[in-house]
Amino acid sequence: MKSAARHALVRAVPAAALLLAMTACSDGSPPATPSSAVSSGPQETSASTAPSDTTRSTGMDIRVTLDGRAVDATLNDSPAARDFAELLPLTLDLEDFHQTERVADLPRKLDTSGAPEPAAAKAGDLAYYAPWGNLALFYRDGPSANADLLILGHIDADTDQMARADRITIEAAS
Repeated sequence: MKSAARHALVRAVPAAALLLAMTACSDGSPPATPSSAVSSGPQETSASTAPSDTTRSTGMDIRVTLDGRAVDATLNDSPAARDFAELLPLTLDLEDFHQTERVADLPRKLDTSGAPEPAAAKAGDLAYYAPWGNLALFYRDGPSANADLLILGHIDADTDQMARADRITIEAAS
């Protein structure tokens, strides 16, 4: 199954299950806020959902190449990820940082208003470190959650490939 179709199916199944559960439990009266139950989709979280679920929700497929090799990747639907998408296409040289992530400077700082709750980075996460204005590709799990580190999306690549990557190219998927 193609990556885009797989990602669409993964996004659609939880929404369909939620809709079925809501209609099964309904007493027939209209909900208090009809638009919020269906239109907000997987970005809406409850108190029992971990913040990392929201920060890693997918919003846009992107094309990423690491040293010329294509890998599957998505950006989440956060304001910072949307601002990052406006910079695309980008080709950046990567450097190792703390034997945990590969980093590169971005051409400008991203808008961090409306940032989601902090979440600890996981291997494969594409993140933005606001104080330095750089992009980080984690090839190992990062330290504890930090409000200055915003998860922008996720790259599905082998950790060894990410750890050795010297150059990343990121483009909007067509």
